[in-house]
Amino acid sequence: MMIAFRNEILLSIIVLILLFFVLLITKRVIKKFAKLKSINADRRKLIRNLSNLLHYLIAGTALVIIWGVELKQFSVFISSVLAVLGIAFFAQWSILSNLTASIILFFSHPVRIGDRIRVLDKDFDWTGEVKDITGFYLFMVTDRGENITLPTSLVIQKGIQIMNKYPEKQIDHKEEV
Repeated sequence: MMIAFRNEILLSIIVLILLFFVLLITKRVIKKFAKLKSINADRRKLIRNLSNLLHYLIAGTALVIIWGVELKQFSVFISSVLAVLGIAFFAQWSILSNLTASIILFFSHPVRIGDRIRVLDKDFDWTGEVKDITGFYLFMVTDRGENITLPTSLVIQKGIQIMNKYPEKQIDHKEEV
């Protein structure tokens, strides 16, 4: 019995070893990037957990293929999952779009906790300090003392102006007419 599944066992061990090393490398890369960009530990943990989830899904898919799930059945399952994810990623207020926006904020957006920002929106004048950025929301306290919670997908969609730390030192660059 053991000899019949020798190749599957060997390939499964290889996938698990590769998973271990990929998780280790990813953890180090995220940690170095977070220290380089001065990102707090909570956000670093969130991104690490999301990347771990992705790696586990890939490893699980490889194990399913190794152990002989029929390719036709597997492709129908994967295409169904991808269709649902595709719809969710493009939905404006979906959970997945907020998680995706949070990942984008982590890696490439200059807004950090403690920054004073202005959300550039014609309907609202939100200027204040960023208190926290989670997987789904950016929390800020406005200069008027209001607690504002913005979905991370909205932060990506709207323009954000990073301002001086102190409101009295802010220079207004508007020309007077």
